[in-house]
Amino acid sequence: QVQVVESGGGSVQRGGSLTLSCTASGTTFSSGRMGWFRQVPGKGREFVSAISWNNGKGYYADFVKDRFTISRDRAKYTMYLQMNSLKPEDTAVYSCALRTYDSAIKMNITRSYDYWGQGTQVTVSS
Repeated sequence: QVQVVESGGGSVQRGGSLTLSCTASGTTFSSGRMGWFRQVPGKGREFVSAISWNNGKGYYADFVKDRFTISRDRAKYTMYLQMNSLKPEDTAVYSCALRTYDSAIKMNITRSYDYWGQGTQVTVSS
């Protein structure tokens, strides 16, 4: 069974930092993508960042482009999101998503991912 598990969420003050991790298990892959989406109650899931698994190219939503950095460890099937200068509006449940093969569908489209983690809570206080 393929599983995607996030960790690293927590509570920080405005301007603080967190690093999220996401590890895939139950499968192996050398291409595809992993991405981060976030959601607050009553609102739809929104794209945060994603990374191409083979070449490590990162993609970012505009609202995190200068603050977050995505990376991956191919051998460990683990993706990381370094989040700096956090704002209260970053408060959300952050979910990891996985696609194990290449696709022409854009990285910020939810339907381009096949597996999802349970989410990890990030809370940023003023």
